[in-house]
Amino acid sequence: MLISDLRKEFYDVILHKHVLLMVAFDVDALCACKILISLFQCDSVHYTLVPVSGQQDLERAFLEHSEQIKHVVLINCGANINLLDVLQPEDDVTFFVCDSHRPIDLVNVYNDTQVKLLLDSTEQLTIPSYEDIFNDEESDSDDSGNESESSQPDKRRRLDEESIVRKLEKKRARRLWEESRQKIIFQYEEFSFYSNSAAYVIYQLAWKLSKDSNDLLWWSIIGLTDQLLSKKIDREKYFLDASELNRHVSRHNRLGQEEDAAQQSVNAMKITFNPELQLALYRHWSLFDSICHSSYTACNLRLWTARGFKKLHEFLADMGMPLTQCKQKFTAMDIAYRETFCDSLQNSGKKYGLDQITVPSFYAQFGYKNKFCAFDAVHAASALLESIEKDKVGDANFLEALDALSRVHLDKLESGLEISKRQHKAIVSQIRTLLDMNHVVSAGPFLYAYIQEGTLDVKFFSKANCLALLARFTLEAFVKMSKSKKVKNLPLVMVAPLDSEQGTSLVVGVPPLMELENSPRSLFGRAFEQTAEKTGSRVLHDSFDPSIFALKTEDRSKFFDALVSLLS
Repeated sequence: MLISDLRKEFYDVILHKHVLLMVAFDVDALCACKILISLFQCDSVHYTLVPVSGQQDLERAFLEHSEQIKHVVLINCGANINLLDVLQPEDDVTFFVCDSHRPIDLVNVYNDTQVKLLLDSTEQLTIPSYEDIFNDEESDSDDSGNESESSQPDKRRRLDEESIVRKLEKKRARRLWEESRQKIIFQYEEFSFYSNSAAYVIYQLAWKLSKDSNDLLWWSIIGLTDQLLSKKIDREKYFLDASELNRHVSRHNRLGQEEDAAQQSVNAMKITFNPELQLALYRHWSLFDSICHSSYTACNLRLWTARGFKKLHEFLADMGMPLTQCKQKFTAMDIAYRETFCDSLQNSGKKYGLDQITVPSFYAQFGYKNKFCAFDAVHAASALLESIEKDKVGDANFLEALDALSRVHLDKLESGLEISKRQHKAIVSQIRTLLDMNHVVSAGPFLYAYIQEGTLDVKFFSKANCLALLARFTLEAFVKMSKSKKVKNLPLVMVAPLDSEQGTSLVVGVPPLMELENSPRSLFGRAFEQTAEKTGSRVLHDSFDPSIFALKTEDRSKFFDALVSLLS
């Protein structure tokens, strides 16, 4: 059942209940969780928070709490799976699902008693009609005939010609309906994609409840920014939602008023909307390192080659930036260079194919000292979620990333920035290896890359989001380096070691570069499922993203041979 009136049909229902809150491991879900918890604390709503990394976690968490709790909220999980089939709940359990994954499972859509889907009122869904998917009519004609014959065993009932024709027509209509149904479901589920940010949807609820604030708005901004950086939405969708959020920014951060000076106190928070450079973490890194480890600049300048590296030095010289300044930490640069480099970068960037170096974004100023861009906050939170430190498990990473989004724990955000730098270094190093060794190969209908066991920093790529980031970065680099125009329209499948003891690999599929930039949709979810069924490969589809799954390493060859055949 689709819900657009979040206040009446969702929040008022759970207001005085004990709620089980299950949240996926991504930054958007993290931000939506922060907003919802803030609302719960305002209204003294009792809740139990459980992070879930996949369907197995979801089943286990629900089983542990199902006896005590009858209202379950799922954030960025559950929409694209049949919840009633997977979780087997009692009839008095209600699920409220705020999930950006699309398409939504059709059973969830048409269940009007136990599954409530929280949507933004502006979202337009293309959903097959109920009559095309579900058939409530029960044909009892055959059964009644058998009963009649059994009641009169000594008499043979003669069926007239009209009765036979009627039965044949009914069977034919049923067969045609089944064929049509399968075709409609296939077309509906063929591509997986993402819709409105969950944090954005929950913020709309806070606004309608008149309980929104700068903190809640900032979390909503981070959630939307995560979708942009993860290539889950295109720029146009980001610009539309960012413009809407900017209206709230203007409402909460009025300038030119007498209280503006008071707002700049040590504990105050102020949000602004300005262009941001597509340079990863440059405020917390050196300018040189940031350019070398950002996908936009590294791929357009082709920094994997000696010529590209020479071009980078020419670019910096054209900007009038001394190398000694570029290679020291940004905050240590001379103030004259620090204040002018942004304009210089944009002006020189036009000569070097970097004409889209800026993207509209948001900044949060905490008091007088700390200023963070939404891009940096996303990088930090994402890195904390997938930290590979030995003494931490998944739930600990989740809670630390949750804390890092609060302004009182800026030290944890700084820690996340350092982890993110290591991630970016590992990614760029791996891409250089893949390109130098020609390990990105064309399998026909898609590109394929495999990361060898024992590779330096391979543990980073046993995490789904980090491997997906590597895959997107690799695809863009390969397309820019390739002389073939065909590769722009080819998706990429990347495989990395997951667990050497169990002999498993992590597989992620990313859409072609053209689709990533315009309308991100992936066909790999259905393709992976069909290939696994056809080959009998040992796979685990545990991720909420259908284009990510675990594969037994021994089955890799036969799986990908069949995938090539399927997509050719």
